[in-house]
This record gives sequence, structure tokens and C-alpha cells, in this order.
Amino acid sequence: MKIAITSTGISLESTIDPRFGRCAFFVIYDTATHAIEFIPNPNKDAEEDVGPLSVKLVESRNVSKIVSGEFGVKIKSLLDSLKIQMIVLKDPKKQIKDIIKMLNH
Repeated sequence: MKIAITSTGISLESTIDPRFGRCAFFVIYDTATHAIEFIPNPNKDAEEDVGPLSVKLVESRNVSKIVSGEFGVKIKSLLDSLKIQMIVLKDPKKQIKDIIKMLNH
């Protein structure tokens, strides 16, 4: 299963980005192979439709879940229709490596 995590940077020591649509990076983590890919978010500075554009980006990577600090109001129904689960993590100091550890348990 592939999981997208919003990230402030491109290392495992980076912290979760509290914003979904305007996060700096997405980390795509594959629980089967343990592969990790960092993707810059090209939508973070867009004028509008940031959330749906970001959903489209992570959906293109075949993710089943997204971990972020928060999601915009329009996103829940979109993710529900795509059968992508939202996981809200309200700890802004949580590092990507710790989130990955948590996902493996």
C-alpha cells in the first residue's frame, strides 16, 4: 500500500507539513517495499483549486491513504469518492521517519 505524507522538507528528519494542499513536499511511502519518494508540491503557490490539484497529484501515485495535519473542507468528499483515507496528525513536530515507523506497526 502506498501512503502520502505531507512534509516540510526532503529528508526523513523533516516534519509533517500541517497543510495538505499547500504542503512543501509529499512523501510517498510504500509499505510493501519500504520505498520512499519525495515529490515537490507544484500546487503550493497556486491561486485556486490547490486541494483538488494536490489530490490529483497523489492519486497519480496510487496512494490509499494521506497523512497530513489538516485537510481543506472540499477535500473529504473528493477523497471519499476516490476511496483514499485521510489521517489527521495534529503533532507539528512529528518527523517523517517517526510517521513511517508508526505506519509500519
